[in-house]
Amino acid sequence: MTAVPFPLTWLYVPGDRPRVVTKALASGTDVVVVDLEDAVAPDRKDYARAATAELLTHRRPVPVHVRINGLDTPWAEADLKALLGLPGLDGLRLPKVSSPADIHHVAGRTTALPLYALLESALGIEHAYAIAAAHPALRGISLGEADLRADLGVRDDIGLDWSRSRIVVAARAAGLAPPPQSVHPDTRDLKGLAASCAHGRALGFLGRAAIHPRQLPIIERAYLPTEAEVEQAETVIKAATTEQGAQALPDGSFIDAAVVAAARRTLSLTHHR
Repeated sequence: MTAVPFPLTWLYVPGDRPRVVTKALASGTDVVVVDLEDAVAPDRKDYARAATAELLTHRRPVPVHVRINGLDTPWAEADLKALLGLPGLDGLRLPKVSSPADIHHVAGRTTALPLYALLESALGIEHAYAIAAAHPALRGISLGEADLRADLGVRDDIGLDWSRSRIVVAARAAGLAPPPQSVHPDTRDLKGLAASCAHGRALGFLGRAAIHPRQLPIIERAYLPTEAEVEQAETVIKAATTEQGAQALPDGSFIDAAVVAAARRTLSLTHHR
């Protein structure tokens, strides 16, 4: 397995469909997320768990995470018992996290496995920073927008922007990576996906979860820097290495330490592939 420093795509696949999981591993995504929760019907939970455990008996060429069932469900404990310690498991995604106690409950069972929290309720959003800073095992937070939309009674997409900005700020304040966007549910609406990604990038997100391989190149294209952005970043870095302090570039733009930091982040994304 070769880890990517900045995952941009996180492809969700149902845990009860092993053939689809196998295809996902060859899709080009940065991370495969095997879903035992929403994508699996109650009468298929046991099969999905067993199939996923079999998949994870050895490491894969792509990082594999598993979204377990909610900690308040009758399946979560069985998920943890079946999966923890398997060599092919690279991370656990915890759905419907509403407090730091949810993180501690799982972190107490494993010392090194990266955990990722999905905030999907008003209470989760209110506790965003406390969750993000709950435990060193927690490596990231993100939104579950379908559930959050239902919980808040939001009618328009813009109604989620405050919650989106809240988790971007919480992640940064806790020293975590920028969160990836939630899934775009219409797999055929690629123009809508591209527009939504552009909006998410403007809000401070980095990358996005997907539910179909056709969404992956759209997400990558949206989040990788353009040639113009790379050229501008290189100009900023070059200027910063020759002079100290704030300064103006030939085009009139003003640079300081914050601008230089942003330029370095831009250039780091050019090494994504």
